[in-house]
Amino acid sequence: MQIHIVQSGDSLWNIAHTYQSSVANIIQANDIPDPNRLVVGQALVIPIWGEFYWVQPGDSLWAIGQRYEINYLTLAEINQIDANQPLRVGLRIYIPPRQRRRAETNAYIEPRGTTVSQSLLNEARAVGPFLTYLAPFSYEARRDGSLQAQPLTGIPEVAQASGASLMMVVTNLEGGQFSGDLGRDILQSTAVQELLLNNIIAETRRVGRFTDVHFDFEFLPGDQRQAYNAFLRRAVERLRAEGLLISSALAPKTRADQPGQWYEAHDYRAHGEIVDFVVLMTYEWGYSGGPPMAVSPIGPVEQVIQYALTEMPASKIMMGQNLYGYDWTLPFVPGGQYARAVSPQLAIEIARDYNVSIQYDQQAQAPHFDYVDEQGRSHKVWFEDARSIQAKFDLIKRLGLRGVSYWKLGLPFPQNWLLIQENFEVIKR
Repeated sequence: MQIHIVQSGDSLWNIAHTYQSSVANIIQANDIPDPNRLVVGQALVIPIWGEFYWVQPGDSLWAIGQRYEINYLTLAEINQIDANQPLRVGLRIYIPPRQRRRAETNAYIEPRGTTVSQSLLNEARAVGPFLTYLAPFSYEARRDGSLQAQPLTGIPEVAQASGASLMMVVTNLEGGQFSGDLGRDILQSTAVQELLLNNIIAETRRVGRFTDVHFDFEFLPGDQRQAYNAFLRRAVERLRAEGLLISSALAPKTRADQPGQWYEAHDYRAHGEIVDFVVLMTYEWGYSGGPPMAVSPIGPVEQVIQYALTEMPASKIMMGQNLYGYDWTLPFVPGGQYARAVSPQLAIEIARDYNVSIQYDQQAQAPHFDYVDEQGRSHKVWFEDARSIQAKFDLIKRLGLRGVSYWKLGLPFPQNWLLIQENFEVIKR
């Protein structure tokens, strides 16, 4: 795979010619709605075997080999050049595909209302081959130990057809919000916990494709830290006897004593010891009610992961990743208008329709742009593209993490799944 950034004057024909690909393949890979209207700064994934590199001033074959993790003599042989001669600036070097590493992937899927929409099922069907787990969100734990289920119609069948297993997500949601009081009531009653675990086991047996039970208890009071750890230990004892894995979602902390109700009850070290793996919620730095910024800037994401690595092995860490961006109306006013969520595809269409170029923030490793709408209002959009996702995949590989977990299906991002296939051999359970 090659990532190409559209420049002024580019056309799909000359891009395809440059990379020895075809216009049809590029359109299909990137789901381009109007091939005649590319956006300057837009990242395109070029579906070729391997990639090309053009020699820059100061480059050496050895340095290029180091960058792409391939022996410089092998590069010389593949490209039929003399390894002992200086490289000509502008020379095109072919880089063969790098070896993929095994990894697990997960995507949450959140039905709305009482049914699962056909469009959501279609997306799950399309991306299922690239998933270890498909995670319906969510089963809501109740104060009496019962479970409030969401609709599953079609989801188990889609998972089975694509070889993905199901992750059973259990939350302390109440009235659409994470409830600390609900969490406390459950964690303070052994009897309620036993009923809850009985109901979880009964549901996994009924559905039949769950391989993991995933606890996403958020906004717990800080004094419930030890109680939550004890509950997870009890859950492990019951659920592993059923042949199930157990995992948990963790708020993005950078130190053990990080203050705030979103963080205090999440004990990274204990979770790392108790559960089979964790999902770090490494996104929402830029969020709908906050000021415009990248949703998952790579620096803060790595800071959270580096802290997690001091508390648990890399093999237990799945990096959380957003499949969306936000469109903020400016000026930002705290408590004012919320930003709207946009898919990467929609973000590109907005830039195209308002004839603005896409910029790329090297520090955040994220694309963004500004535009003015028909009412004269200024907007700021931050989103994800092939570059930002590849940067996260490089981080996963460099740190040896278990894999990646996506929030959430429903906002199309076709480039992501192509890059999953390019970078990882997805483990199936």
